[in-house]
Amino acid sequence: MRLLLVADTMKLLESIFEGALWNSRFVIFSAVIGSLVAGFVMFYMATVDVYFLLQHVLHYASLAGDERRALHDGTITHIVEVVDGYLLATVMLIFSLGLYELFISDIDQAQGSRASSRILVIRNLDDLKGRLAKVILMIMIVTLFQEAINMKVQTPVDLIYMGGSIALVALALYLSHAADKGTAEGQDHED
Repeated sequence: MRLLLVADTMKLLESIFEGALWNSRFVIFSAVIGSLVAGFVMFYMATVDVYFLLQHVLHYASLAGDERRALHDGTITHIVEVVDGYLLATVMLIFSLGLYELFISDIDQAQGSRASSRILVIRNLDDLKGRLAKVILMIMIVTLFQEAINMKVQTPVDLIYMGGSIALVALALYLSHAADKGTAEGQDHED
């Protein structure tokens, strides 16, 4: 009888511990909400930048010569910064949705939606990493583009560095595309 009581107590303790352990995943809500808020902040900031950019370029046609060229170059730099901001906001949104789907629950509306195009449906940690890596790669490309616009070529070595960085970006895009193609073919064989 005493042995049965000890076994029941152990089973109860195990059940309580496992329940607490399983429910500890809800701490992820702080990361989900935090990254969602950070994404909204970035969307807001990029949109405000677009508003002021539009106000700034309204008088573009009335400028002449060097003033127009300076405004043109500055505008392109600001547009690249805005694209960078929107991409970072997208990373935060994907990260937030991915954490939610991985640790809390599937997002039912995303599962049944044709609009989601499987972009935001995260099935495992590798899906989340892959989607984030693609957007981060795009941020890096936009940042490189921004730096290339502002780069002052002073020596032939500067041109070699720029050409090398462009070649590395092309290689990264190629490898990313090849990895996607290999993943898609692997999924076709599984189905």
